[in-house]
Amino acid sequence: MKIDWKAYQTNGFFDELIDAQGNVRTHGKQLAQFFSSLSEEELVKARAVADLAIKEMGITFTVYNEGNMIDRAWPFDIIPRTIGKKEWQTIEVGLKQRVEALNLFIHDLYHDKKIIKDGIFPKGLLEKSVNFRPQCVGITPPNNIWAHICGSDLVRDANGTMFVLEDNLRVPSGVSYMLENRSVMKRVFPELFEQVSILPVDDYPSQLFDMLAAMSPRPDDKPEVVVLTPGVFNSAYFEHCYLAQEMGCELVEGRDLVVEKDDCVYMRTITGLQRVDVIYRRIDDLFLDPDAFLPESQLGVPGLMRAWSKGNVALVNAPGAGVADDKVVYAYVPDIIKYYLDEAPKIENVPTYKCLDPKECNYVIKNIDKLVVKPANESGGYGLLIGPKSTKKEQQATIAQIKADPRNWVAQPTLALSTVPTLDGTEPDGRHVDLRPFILSSGKDTQITTGGLTRVAMVKGSLVVNSSQGGGSKDTWIVDEEAK
Repeated sequence: MKIDWKAYQTNGFFDELIDAQGNVRTHGKQLAQFFSSLSEEELVKARAVADLAIKEMGITFTVYNEGNMIDRAWPFDIIPRTIGKKEWQTIEVGLKQRVEALNLFIHDLYHDKKIIKDGIFPKGLLEKSVNFRPQCVGITPPNNIWAHICGSDLVRDANGTMFVLEDNLRVPSGVSYMLENRSVMKRVFPELFEQVSILPVDDYPSQLFDMLAAMSPRPDDKPEVVVLTPGVFNSAYFEHCYLAQEMGCELVEGRDLVVEKDDCVYMRTITGLQRVDVIYRRIDDLFLDPDAFLPESQLGVPGLMRAWSKGNVALVNAPGAGVADDKVVYAYVPDIIKYYLDEAPKIENVPTYKCLDPKECNYVIKNIDKLVVKPANESGGYGLLIGPKSTKKEQQATIAQIKADPRNWVAQPTLALSTVPTLDGTEPDGRHVDLRPFILSSGKDTQITTGGLTRVAMVKGSLVVNSSQGGGSKDTWIVDEEAK
């Protein structure tokens, strides 16, 4: 039986392909028509082709389970998510505004702290920040950019309004999967890309390299750019390899680099030492330099912070950028935008309760069964409590953690996240999604991926989209509705 979109149930959620009346939205008409023309056998074959392509291309992710590392094939759904170009253009403006304000905020915290002196941002919040790096105070990176690469997670509510759910400013990951999702779709349905006007994403590696090169302390020379990885045991190692290969850069580990007496960074090669200008680091701050942070770190490069502070090498993202990658700081971003840019946010935050505020904390505890409760600095869905789907025991355990350290917790309403048709067997069924676009900032130019990484909850009714928690992914299409 072929797909009948009139029979598709939105179940009261905002569905991004089918509206409440059962009609296909404008930006998805060609896609819906194509999928409704496929037989069950063709859908089964298409899924098999996608699975085979993922295995052949080696697209994997790593999960940690009870001390074990497990490599798994990337979970992928063959029905793309579509967003209209006109809407996307407004989203781009909002993301650029947000990243500009966040970079100004980070720079201020490591210099004059005007936002604290003016009473907009609490001094105590900064003092208890686990991601503030005193070693970065007074340092000025090129063009005052700290977060060169940002992945801001977006969600829609029941009305279809887009919100920023959180910002990822430390070592944002996932862009390789966005690119590989597109490659898989082109293998499975090459004819679709001839029928639908889809904005490209495959120029991201060149955009990334250009941004990295623009950070070089030796702008007149051809810069040496490297990707610094913790190694094969890191969960994002696939991405580190992929991006290095796509950019034509060396993939290095800490042991491959050395800081010499001239406070410059060099790469060990078979022909001798070669100076490095830009390091796209995929290692957390505390492991970057055992001289500056954790002395026991075997992943970093002794003296790296010294070389960076003297302007002899660029680090992307800059150490210390994670001070703004905090779910409590997130709650202040609308105020941060207003303070630095004198503008209202063009994309709103999800309403957020800060447990460091006694009144808001009391509300969270009393209504914990209705809220999503998050620790300030966890990622990957870890530590999350989804109130309506939690047990009394889980709620009480979270309340105890909140009372022990209120500054470390925030809560948000349980949003009715938008859905996108996702194949359940050979029938489409709505599954909840989020979206992570990637923003590149050099200080002179800001570029945003056309779409981003769509993560989808593969389990019916689930709100958890993280791959480490059983989520999957889709190709994201920004569709030009006006193209013929």
